[in-house]
Amino acid sequence: MAMSTNSDREAKARQLMAEADKKLTSFNGLFGNLLGKPSNAVEEAIDLYIKAGNQFKMCQKWDLGAKVFTTAARLQSRTGERHESATSYVLAANCFRKYEPYEAIGCLTKVIEIYEELGRLAICAKHHTTVAEIYETHLHDTDTAVKHYQSAADCYRAEHSLASANKCLLFVANSAALSGQYQRAIDTYEEVAKHCIESSLLKYSAHNHFMRAALCHICIDLLNGELAIKRYEDLFPAFSDSREYKLVNTLIGKLDDNDIIGYTAAIKAYDSISRMDPWFVSILLTIKNKYNTDSDPDMK
Repeated sequence: MAMSTNSDREAKARQLMAEADKKLTSFNGLFGNLLGKPSNAVEEAIDLYIKAGNQFKMCQKWDLGAKVFTTAARLQSRTGERHESATSYVLAANCFRKYEPYEAIGCLTKVIEIYEELGRLAICAKHHTTVAEIYETHLHDTDTAVKHYQSAADCYRAEHSLASANKCLLFVANSAALSGQYQRAIDTYEEVAKHCIESSLLKYSAHNHFMRAALCHICIDLLNGELAIKRYEDLFPAFSDSREYKLVNTLIGKLDDNDIIGYTAAIKAYDSISRMDPWFVSILLTIKNKYNTDSDPDMK
């Protein structure tokens, strides 16, 4: 049996779409009077559109796939099939993501609205995260991505999914710090760290969150940093034995002595054991520039 080619799939999809259009045409007054339970013709048309969309997906005709899935979603919405409508909007969004991210966001926004009304907040959170990823990756709009990560975190917390909420909040905190919103970053890191302390599985990740919060404090004021790590010790005594605490404490001492060479050496020593990600590099350079006006080409 010969395998179907993309041209075969596209031809089949177009035929299915034509059959669906014909069924709708035969249903008089569809778009003006769709109320209550759908007729068999409408149900059959929806099924045909979805089958057509799947064929369009297989041959990578993303624009046509998006068109028929969106049509199916609208029909399902008008006939009260809300779950089914949300599913079709997600399928449409997946197609739109291939070539038109704003349209994908529009579809996912409808999905979020449906599930909010149904009280399915964990699903809302999942789609807020997807929207955030589109803004972050495709549209390079970090500010809007942050808003959706925050919304996702709020939804996850409402469903008591704290681990998932924390992942979203860490993006919010990291972005806030890099944009100079240090107090917002501090508040968010501390919130996540406190959640972690309460979990036997997550408590040691609190070291990293407290470290990030302390560095943000230092970006504001050195004394803020000193007071913060003392407070973090009181909240989580194990923090004082961590490499993260020891590094922050050392950096505060070096900055207090205006010893930028020692500051740089302490960072390099830490980095040789625990590789720092770009966030740390950026924040540590910000701190170095704040407390020292001399150039230090070795600080990389």
